[in-house]
Amino acid sequence: MTAKKTSQVEDKLRALLAKRILYLDGAMGTMIQRHTLEEEDFRGDYFKDAKIDLKGNNDLLSLTRPDIISDIYRAYYRAGSDIIETNTFSATSVAQADYGLQDAAYDLNKASAQLAKEAAAEIMADDPGRECFVAGALGPTNRTCSISPDVNNPAHRNVSYMELVEAYHEQIRGLVDGGVDILMPETSFDTLNLKAAIYAIEKYFCEVGRRLPVMISVTITDQSGRTLSGQTVEAFWHSIRHAKPISVGINCALGASEMRPYMEALSKISDCYLSCYPNAGLPNPLSETGYDETPDITSSLVKEYAQSGFLNIIGGCCGTTPEHINAIVESTKDLPPRRPARPSQGTRLSGLEPLTIFSAKSRASRDFIIVGERTNVTGSPRFRKLIKEEKFEEALAVARQQVENGANIIDINFDEGLLDSEECMEHFLNLVASEPEICKVPIMIDSSKWSVIEAGLRCIQGKPIVNSISLKEGEEIFLQQARSLKRYGAAAVVMAFDEKGQAATLEEKVRICQRAYKLLTEEAGFPPEDIIFDANILTVATGIKEHNPYAVNFIEAVRQIKQTCPGALTSGGVSNISFSFRGNNTVREAMHSAFLYHAIEAGLDMAIVNAGMLEVYEEVEKTLLQKVEDVLLNRSDAATDDLLEYAEQFKGQSTGKKQEEDLAWREGDVAERLSHALVKGITTFVDEDTEEARLQFDRPLEVIEGPLMDGMKVVGDLFGEGKMFLPQVVKSARVMKKAVAWLTPFMEKEKENSTGSSERGTMVIATVKGDVHDIGKNIVGVVLACNNYRVVDLGVMVSCDEILRKAKEENADLIGLSGLITPSLDEMIYNAKEMERQGFKVPLLIGGATTSRLHTAVKISNHYSGPILHVADASLAAGVCNNLLNPSLAQEYLQDLKEQQAEDREKFERKNAKQKFVSIQEARENRVPIDWKAQDIATPQNLDLKTFSEIPLGEIAEAIDWSPFFWTMDLKGAYPRILESQKYGEQAKELLADGQKLLQQIIEEKRFAPRAVFRFWPANTVGDSLEIYSDESRSNVLCTFHFLRQQREMAQNSPHYSLADYCAPKETGLLDYVGGFATTMGYEVEQFAKTFEDAGDDYSSILVKALGDRMAEALTEILHKKAREFCGFGIDENLTLEEMIKEKYRGIRPASGYPACPDHTEKDTLWQLLDVEEHTGISLTESYAMNPPSSVSGIYINHPQAKYFNVGLINKEQVEDYASRKGISLDEAEKWLQPNLGY
Repeated sequence: MTAKKTSQVEDKLRALLAKRILYLDGAMGTMIQRHTLEEEDFRGDYFKDAKIDLKGNNDLLSLTRPDIISDIYRAYYRAGSDIIETNTFSATSVAQADYGLQDAAYDLNKASAQLAKEAAAEIMADDPGRECFVAGALGPTNRTCSISPDVNNPAHRNVSYMELVEAYHEQIRGLVDGGVDILMPETSFDTLNLKAAIYAIEKYFCEVGRRLPVMISVTITDQSGRTLSGQTVEAFWHSIRHAKPISVGINCALGASEMRPYMEALSKISDCYLSCYPNAGLPNPLSETGYDETPDITSSLVKEYAQSGFLNIIGGCCGTTPEHINAIVESTKDLPPRRPARPSQGTRLSGLEPLTIFSAKSRASRDFIIVGERTNVTGSPRFRKLIKEEKFEEALAVARQQVENGANIIDINFDEGLLDSEECMEHFLNLVASEPEICKVPIMIDSSKWSVIEAGLRCIQGKPIVNSISLKEGEEIFLQQARSLKRYGAAAVVMAFDEKGQAATLEEKVRICQRAYKLLTEEAGFPPEDIIFDANILTVATGIKEHNPYAVNFIEAVRQIKQTCPGALTSGGVSNISFSFRGNNTVREAMHSAFLYHAIEAGLDMAIVNAGMLEVYEEVEKTLLQKVEDVLLNRSDAATDDLLEYAEQFKGQSTGKKQEEDLAWREGDVAERLSHALVKGITTFVDEDTEEARLQFDRPLEVIEGPLMDGMKVVGDLFGEGKMFLPQVVKSARVMKKAVAWLTPFMEKEKENSTGSSERGTMVIATVKGDVHDIGKNIVGVVLACNNYRVVDLGVMVSCDEILRKAKEENADLIGLSGLITPSLDEMIYNAKEMERQGFKVPLLIGGATTSRLHTAVKISNHYSGPILHVADASLAAGVCNNLLNPSLAQEYLQDLKEQQAEDREKFERKNAKQKFVSIQEARENRVPIDWKAQDIATPQNLDLKTFSEIPLGEIAEAIDWSPFFWTMDLKGAYPRILESQKYGEQAKELLADGQKLLQQIIEEKRFAPRAVFRFWPANTVGDSLEIYSDESRSNVLCTFHFLRQQREMAQNSPHYSLADYCAPKETGLLDYVGGFATTMGYEVEQFAKTFEDAGDDYSSILVKALGDRMAEALTEILHKKAREFCGFGIDENLTLEEMIKEKYRGIRPASGYPACPDHTEKDTLWQLLDVEEHTGISLTESYAMNPPSSVSGIYINHPQAKYFNVGLINKEQVEDYASRKGISLDEAEKWLQPNLGY
């Protein structure tokens, strides 16, 4: 039987939750303690013959003292609670067994629910307009499925998953029979216990054919941010989101203050409503309630939650009373409720930590997922031997090694005829649960036996993958297993098997997977993102001709499955491909590497493979690679014989020779040599020179504080005097990092801290959440490191919570925030507010392309009482930090800063006061004058989507605009004139040489993966919006782009520009066209840069990223030329590169987030129209930054008068109009248009 999707109660709750915050009750135990109860109160007539003391077993009072429980229910309703929980926290047979009262469980639950419903009815009778709800509380029990109670036997459990399912099922029956409106598993400290409760709930719903709303609440036990069983908040959510609760939240263990970062984290990821009921602070035995906080304190803390947008449902846990609830209601009743998050579609798995996989579109789209294969008795002789000898503890080392070698998921298989597979699976997984370094990653339960799969599912608290199910036994069993997996909360590998057997041909593979997808999504309600298709990797080079296309069939099947089964992932067991070469690991590794290269290109998301035995594709010996690919790609009938012959004589891979230089400077003493190396950026001899210096000093730290810092002082002085430039400084930092890396093991061996270090201070620096750009941030970090600051670089897309947590942990003297896109400005404001809220006093430095001194003064500084200032470029960073941290300079510097910011704000206010706007209607009437009847509208050749993936890097490089490359390194000037600059010329030439050398390597080694897409659509403007049509009939509007219009008073005869002016208005009856595009150099840019970063070469890393940006822009220029030719007017342009760069052509390509259309959220429309992620791998962050960073997107407008312009400041009237057109709130519109607000 299938349960109905929702109930009337759920519909009511959702309607209320959309309007306002709802209120839970407070602590039941705290209120019971107000009564002086004795043993007889707990026994009554029901339990008078109990063999042990019952005092303190509060759940019994629903039967023995119903008057007390009813009074407490009514007190909470009268305090303002919308939802009260039943007095059933411990009313399971498992928990009551400690009292010998397990048989009373059903009666306890039913009675408690009936009392609560009676109290609700009484309150609603007194106030007919009020809705009161009862939530049946399902506590965690006093047992745990994930943790052993015996430290000497980590595999032991004192309760099983199915025992919990049975206990919860009985509790649910009692609660529902008693009339509860909601089921609420709460205070979960072990997610596996909670999953058992969810399983029982789903089982009950299916039995009775109806559903109740489910609320779920977890307990974060301490400041580690984890449950008792070790999961992070996000990992927990991934584990239980299959329950589709109406709300998820956190309760108990922490007060509101300590709970806040975890509530914030959950708020950002959960797509349901959010609940919170914290303790009343910390325990205090001297307090009346046993806890620190009074109602006023608790209510003020949760009010801030609501103001921050974290709350839908709020109540109290331990130590809270009706007085607390009433205070909470009064402080938050007028505040708006949180809007549930809208996470993008992805496969969300978990161990102790989360793993989110976004469906791969190509090799460019994101990191590939490795499933470690060595914990498989069928594939690993070592593992099989250990298991057969019952050396389970030693077998754990195999799993641990897989994780250490980079496996994202661990595949575990015990399918062997002489093993008790179910027992082995349960025992081993229980052991794994005691090893955080293993169970932090998700588990793949691998078996052909359903009983073994279920045994595994009952041991895993995270969200696992089951490998596998298939149509081999027909649709009925397939759907039955799928529904069961859905109830367990597992993703599924679906094999390309059906009733006829294993699919070998391309057509069979695709047909079976499409059939399975349709059954799973349409009949079983299985989430598409939890489907992982394995289209069968079969062995090639067997000598059987029919086997020759097996690899090609799999690769092409992956491509077609990804196109026709949206959201689903693909996987496969890679070692199968090379079974013909067992015993020849060199050939096998080469085959695996080459096969993965081509399969990932086709869209393969993950593979089961030995994480420690993967050769790098580009390092495979070239002749071997060619012969391997001849076999894999079935290039010739002789390919197998050729590879077999070559493999026999394979001697190993060649090694390169290290080139060394012998220069005159090597004749100086070691301090002179180190100084010379630092100034010149030479790393060749740094290890040996550093070691020589180490032997001359008593301690390795003295080398850093002596010759190395002396050398860096020379660098700093030269830089400060303008005799060295940023590219050289970055090279110097590379030398310094390499020297420190050599010394680090010696310093660690000393086990001495570096309190005597001459470091000037510590800066924590990060690119803010939602932004992926980091070149500028990295340069600032290098500059500060060169000036003897300790820099803690947190990377990109870093949350405020992580930044501030790390700042506290590192005792930071400074915090630096970087961002490139305009939504980052809003995130910086949020960071400033949080720093103020948390009592920070350290200076906050703001930097990045969209930031400015004026914006920092006007929009950010008023949110933080500590020093906050804008750093215009990297060269200024060291001076700013020195001024801030030098006691003799700081006071005067900060006073000057304060006065400067006050002056900036005053000027801004004066300018704004003088700023005059015309009405939006007047602005529209003063649009760009175009005689549309006289226009020659360019018509594209067709409306087909055009994709590009095989674009020669050398061709793209020819279109590079080099000027911004120099700007990256603070060398100001235009190329090529900068090469002759008296000030910058020498360094510009050196930088260009380094860049072009790297570029040549990138081209020769195909280090970047360029991709592009464009398309044109019929279009017309309606007001300031642009309608996009599905075809030239204009009968179906696909979507709408929304534009803004200049609104300030203009000089006479100057129009108020809007992009909408350059497309034919709908009322003209003319059919116009616009295009859209996206280009990228792929994630390969970041990956290649990281190889240098890992080697301590920040200079080359920064250059690679700068080249990635230049190449993306060059590809964009090339693509635009193709688009103009496609529309018929660009064929005869014959422009020089300089003319192209100066845009001496017809048409423009404005990008969302830039001055003519400043709203970044418009990218979402373009992404849907072009299916950008599918075709290029470019995704959007929550702040609409493009990832990978070396990407460009926008629209094509072909009108010959079209030009770029700056919308500038606009007034509230237009923002309200814009919000109305987009169907969003004014707050939302103001958030994204914040830099353009003229009020």
